[in-house]
Amino acid sequence: MNSKIPSTPLFCNVSIIIAAFNETVSLRKTVEIIYDHCDKKDLAEIIIAVSKRSSPECLQTCDELAKEAQVPLSILIQKRPFAGGAYQDAFEVAKGSHAIMIASDLETDPLDVPNLIAASKEHPDHIICTSRWRERGRFGKGYNAVKYILNYIFQKLMRLFFGANLSDWTFGYRLFPCNVIKNIKWEELRHPFFLETILKPLRLGVPTIEISTSWAPRQEGESQNPFWRNFLYFKTVFRALFCDKSTFLK
Repeated sequence: MNSKIPSTPLFCNVSIIIAAFNETVSLRKTVEIIYDHCDKKDLAEIIIAVSKRSSPECLQTCDELAKEAQVPLSILIQKRPFAGGAYQDAFEVAKGSHAIMIASDLETDPLDVPNLIAASKEHPDHIICTSRWRERGRFGKGYNAVKYILNYIFQKLMRLFFGANLSDWTFGYRLFPCNVIKNIKWEELRHPFFLETILKPLRLGVPTIEISTSWAPRQEGESQNPFWRNFLYFKTVFRALFCDKSTFLK
């Protein structure tokens, strides 16, 4: 690992970071599944990052979850814009030895949180990634067919460019040592941020492990990532490939 990123020899607990904008039922279900399937001793906290533009219903759900919390749960009003900005703001205040990025719309399966934690206990200095392309991983009904083909090609290109044995580079459902996320300078604010969170650590020498997961279409609310915006990922790739990696650090 890069000498300027402190090593993480032990898993102590994890901060669960959820960015929410217009979700209610799926946000509540995500939190409740985490409560039901995780050992509370493993959970340092839950951070729900919201925008001033989040829907009133979403904000009300957040307030209710804070009152019903089974572990420390805080509502963070994001200062940086967009999804990437929400997670970056949460990175700065996360208190756990590790942190998980998870969505509030059930596109990321909260049932996999215990699997991420178990893998991190065995490999605390690794980023634990999830993959929809591994054996037993899958895309649920509703994933755009054209996007599916382009996604497959893009994953193969990333493996060629960066040489890492990963099969899903764009799915931002990951567990990180907090020493990694707190010491890297993040630049992307929209959805390319999720790709940035694996490319920069890899170039800095952070090891990774991948486990299988399943994607499901969001059950409520509207996506904030239109299809055309996926092409912005190439800017993130070129920056990660060709910039001096020392500039990635704070």
